[in-house]
Parts: sequence; C-alpha cells; structure tokens
Amino acid sequence: MPTVKLWFPGGRYHATPWGHHVNEGLIEWPPSPWRLLRALIARGFTSQGWSEMPPVARSLINKLAAVLPSYCLPAAGTAHSRHFMPVGALAKGREQTTLVFDTWANVGDGKLLIHWPCELNAEETELLEKLVGALGYLGRSESWVEAQLLRDGPGIEWNAVPCQEGEHRVPGWEQVSLMAAISPADYEEWREAQVQEALRPFQGQKQTANVKKKQTQAVEPYPTDLLSCLTKDTAWWKGHGWSQPPGSRRILYWRRSDALQVGVPAAPRRVSAQPVTTMLLAITTPSGNRSALPSVTRTLPQAELFHRAIIGRLGNGRRVNCPELTGKDEFDRPLHERHRHAHTIPVDLDGDGRLDHIIIYAAMGLGDSAQQAIRTLRRTWTKGGVGDLQVAVVGSGDLKMLRRLPPPLNIEIQKILGPPDGAHVWESMTPFVPPRFLKTKGKDTLVGQVQAELASRRLPKAASVEIDLGLTRSLRHFVRRRVRGGVPPKMDVGYGLRLHLTEPIQGPLLLGYAAHYGLGLFRACGVEPSVVTAGNRKATVS
Repeated sequence: MPTVKLWFPGGRYHATPWGHHVNEGLIEWPPSPWRLLRALIARGFTSQGWSEMPPVARSLINKLAAVLPSYCLPAAGTAHSRHFMPVGALAKGREQTTLVFDTWANVGDGKLLIHWPCELNAEETELLEKLVGALGYLGRSESWVEAQLLRDGPGIEWNAVPCQEGEHRVPGWEQVSLMAAISPADYEEWREAQVQEALRPFQGQKQTANVKKKQTQAVEPYPTDLLSCLTKDTAWWKGHGWSQPPGSRRILYWRRSDALQVGVPAAPRRVSAQPVTTMLLAITTPSGNRSALPSVTRTLPQAELFHRAIIGRLGNGRRVNCPELTGKDEFDRPLHERHRHAHTIPVDLDGDGRLDHIIIYAAMGLGDSAQQAIRTLRRTWTKGGVGDLQVAVVGSGDLKMLRRLPPPLNIEIQKILGPPDGAHVWESMTPFVPPRFLKTKGKDTLVGQVQAELASRRLPKAASVEIDLGLTRSLRHFVRRRVRGGVPPKMDVGYGLRLHLTEPIQGPLLLGYAAHYGLGLFRACGVEPSVVTAGNRKATVS
C-alpha cells in the first residue's frame, strides 16, 4: 500500500478549496484526492515524456482513484497576504488593479503523509516513485513541494480520514469537504447511462452524416473514461456546462479541529536603521514617459515639493521634530552649524535635460525616522506635468555609495562629487543666487558673498571667482524663487560661476540662496590643481 511523504521547502501550502473564490481566504487542507491524482498525471506528461498515458500509468491512476486516501497532517497555521493584481485595463492613464488575497497553510518544516489503501504491482510502484519524485509544486505555483514514496507505510495514526456512513466523532473533530474521483467502474456505469440518455432522441433515425455529427456532439460532454476526465482542463468542462468535472464527487473527511490554527498576527519587530548621510531616489512618471519628467530648470520648486512631501509623511499631522530634515532644533530654532542638515538635490543623471533622481545629503546624518519617511514615500507632486511623480529609493549610505552607481549615472555623479582626491576648480550646474543684496564694495560683493558662503561651510577660500557669461545665459531659465515657505531672494538674479579654490575639496558643493534645495550646485572641472597659482588667490570678477 503506497504512502507518500510530502514536505514544503517554502514552508507554505497554497490551494483554494473547490467551489470557493481565492478571496474567501479558505485553504484546501488536506490536499484533495482529485488534486493529487491530477498532479501525478501532470508530472507524467511533463517529466516522463508521455504523449498519452501508458498502460501501467492508467492502471496506477485507476487503482489510486478507486480508493480514498488517509492523511497524517502536520501542525499548520493560516496566514495570508494581500496584493493588487493588474487586470489589464487602463483608467485615466493608470493601470487598473484588483485586490487579491493569497491564503496559505503555514506548514513550516512539517511532513504530510498520504496513504492509499490499495495494492500496487512492481511496475506501478516504480512509476509512482518516479512521479512523486518529480513533483515540483502542489496547488498554486508558489506552493513548492518535495515528495518521497515510502514503500513500507509507517504505523501511525491518521488524523484526516474519509467519513464513514453513520460515524460520529467526539468533540475535537470537524468535517471538511474535499473533491475526489469516483471509481473507474462507477464512472463507466454512470457514463453508459448518460450516453444512452443523450442518444435517445436519435433512436430510429437514419444514420446520415448529419445525424452522426449530432450524436458525436451529444456524447462529447461525457469523456470516455475516468482518466480522460482527470486530464480535462477547466475551460473544457465549463464550456460543456459542468458545475464540477465529470467523474468527480464531493466527499466528507474527518480532521482534527485544530488542524489549521489561527493565531494573533505578530507585529513585525522593526529594527532601527543606522544613520546614513546620503540617500538616492529615482523619480518616474506613472506612464514611464521620461519626456514628461520636470525640466532641470525646475530644480528649486521640485526640491521644495519633495521636501514638503517628506515632512508631511514624517509628521502625519503632528509637529515634526527632525532636525536633519527641517534644519531646526526641538525648539524650532534654525541650526547654524555648517549647513549640516539635509540638502534636497534634484539632478539629471542621464543628461537629457530632465530631473530623474533626487539626492538627499545631510552631513549630520539621517536618523531612523527621516529614513523611514523617505523610504515609504511613494509619490511626490509636480507642476505642469502629467500628474504625480513616482518615487523609489535607489540606495542609501554615504557619498561613496553614489560613486558605485553603474554607467551612465556615475558620470554625472563623478562631476557632482569630484575626484576622490578632490578638485580645485568648480563651476555652476545650477545658478548661484546671492543671499543678500549685491554691492560694489565691502563684504556683500559677489566675491564677498561667495567667500562668506564657503566660510560658513568651513571650506577653503576661493582664489578666484569668475562669472562665466555663457554659463550664466544657459542657466537663466532656472526658477530662482522659493514659493512654498522660506523667503524670496533679495535679488532675483542667478550667476554661472567658476570657482578656483585654494585647496581641493570633494562635492557636493552648494552655495547661496536655496542651496538646501538644489540651487548653487557646482560640479568639478577637469582642471589640474596646478593652474591655481598664487597670483590667482586674489578673487576676481570678470
């Protein structure tokens, strides 16, 4: 008498009972005899090279179908996940989805034993061993399984057995309905009666071609034998109006009432994230149309909108105390220590003139709550585009993480960060907006304000500050005024500058008004440090 041992490498068994929708959250436990027979036949066609069932296979399946198996169920609990499945339709430019429940029996490393009370000959046993060994999954495709045929059935107590007529069990047992095959002999007898009934209207008619065709159509819903019933797919029997496959029956089984335990969901224990200084996020449109991404000229408003989205998610209607993101301490006082709080820097890393990534850089480090707010943000706003922008975290860590990006993204990153040993010469990527009124002399000249900005970040002085007229013209369309919080610049003017520093530094280098929102961003130039001479130490404006 064959006994099969099953175990689940993923610890899960996914299957929906016959007649129920997957969203009802029910589990077919134990696996129905009908499902087991179909799984064995399927493995024969996929692993044994069958084009049709060989005689020994027909004999094996008929013997297994003629009896009802008993089960020894391992301890299992119920669990489920919920996900949105695409339905293949668009509405307002977005793909429609439907909520789907995926329920499974959490089996762990438990073993399931199935015992058929029938005798097999040597050939049938050998074939069954091959089919069982080739099983890859049972139920839905994610229900991975491995199996082994036990030639000598273990003497154990079966805890899921067919109900016997007039049998009553003590409390602690429950009945479940499973799908099973009727015996081959019973099916043959039942089919003969059905075929005769289907052909009755044609009795006495002349056997013309048309009549023969109608007779064939009349008996077509009744497969020739039970094995043919087991190989029909759902579309076939639904197409012939069956509510369940021909040759099948519903059978009641007794199983322990605690066979599937339901426990209180345990809240996952979240581990606080280690502080990082840098996070990189990718932005896309819902349709994936890169031409609809914001222009680089909208660096400032896009950074403001993104920062606003993060703060909104972090606070969730409450006051926010996150100095690294807000730039303010717990008493709402601005931080003045070297601009070490977060810089939100939208960047164009693929060079198409449109913003595709956002760098969040905070020298003081981003704590757990800040990282959580950034990681869980899915959308941000834009203005004048096709809709909200989708946001996804690409990576987090320190600035070295950015240097490890693959081409072509790393090309622009290298410019923003400069070479590992630093660069002396930097030029504007976004316009430098003076934080104060420009004056012709004194500390508020353009050079004086640049030097003050460098000093506030404890960076080396600039040996020279040059206004590049071509660069200034190319940056003239950038938005230079904050519209959501903050104050407008004293002068609505932006410069394309080239700085020669007295010592090499690494980026990112941001100076001036709205430097924490992407304005005043510089990139390293391919100028050797030797060109900065003592004579250039006097700042000049050209």
